Amino acid sequence: MTESTNARDVFRSAYEHRYTWDSNFPGYSADIELKQGSEIYNGQIRINPDMSVEVMGIEDEEVKQSVYTQLRDIVTHRKRNSFENSHGKNSFSFGEKDETGAVEILVEGDSMGSNYKVRDDQICLVSRVMGRMAFVINTHESLDTGEGFAASHYDAVFRNPQTNDIMRELEFEDKFEKIGNYYVMTHQVVHSKEKGTLTTTEFNYSNIKLLEPATVS
Repeated sequence: MTESTNARDVFRSAYEHRYTWDSNFPGYSADIELKQGSEIYNGQIRINPDMSVEVMGIEDEEVKQSVYTQLRDIVTHRKRNSFENSHGKNSFSFGEKDETGAVEILVEGDSMGSNYKVRDDQICLVSRVMGRMAFVINTHESLDTGEGFAASHYDAVFRNPQTNDIMRELEFEDKFEKIGNYYVMTHQVVHSKEKGTLTTTEFNYSNIKLLEPATVS
């Protein structure tokens, strides 16, 4: 297959229009309230300048891990990597265009079998296979920060790649606020459906403060 230069250019442009934090990102701390059904948990979180994350004040290990996982997901989406670092060795070609105008971007050379859809200079769909799990993330709405797009309403469907059976479905609604020079998540609602069970989890962040740069004495 000969690579279409246009497909690489289209994907690169969408990749570079994601909202990410720059190299001066100082990190931030916040209070967190997690609601799930009638249960409410409170604690504190910190995302450090090196993108490591900390969760404090939550005794329940399962809840603490849930918050930690969510913070790692935030970091994954906000961490800035160059296109060449992330995708320089891959080859790209166009697939089909769907009824919404999104064009499929087929990738060769990616270890996770990733494919994408791009619409209006945004990556609106990610399809990936990771071992015994295949997933598709579909973005429905995004916040235009003026410095890139941050997904604000999206869903994820996880399947068994051998049988194609749905294992889990998630729907996310995210809200952001600009603190100093950086947009950070202030609110997230996650609707989860697994084995017929529906669960809604709400993450609320308040008292958000950018960390002070370390001073060298």
